[in-house]
Amino acid sequence: MNKRNGFTIIELLVVATFLIIIAILGFSQYTKLTNESNNAKKRTAINAMHYSLEEGFYVKNGYYPEKLEEGTLPTMDPALLKDPQGKKIGEKDSSYRYESSNCNDGKCKSYKLVATLVDEDDYIKESRHK
Repeated sequence: MNKRNGFTIIELLVVATFLIIIAILGFSQYTKLTNESNNAKKRTAINAMHYSLEEGFYVKNGYYPEKLEEGTLPTMDPALLKDPQGKKIGEKDSSYRYESSNCNDGKCKSYKLVATLVDEDDYIKESRHK
């Protein structure tokens, strides 16, 4: 009778291949879920900025600001001006953009808010007043 100790190379390769496939699938699902979560955070932040601009800033002042900064929208949590990577709106490589238009002395008639999403089209909100 021959006693077998340990595993054969074929058995080890099968197990290693199986584990690698599981790891790749798990990582891809993790990446997909992270991207979806970040996209949802971006849409929420753009909606909050849009609401604060329309229902707070414009109602009070009758115009839109030329730039969005922390003190511009007191009705909104200033942390929402930073994208999920921590870059402020308007900074280089930020996922958020505020594009004001028809401006005169810092008072603008319209704007566009844009969030760059992963694996989706940009999320855009425009001013109600033109």
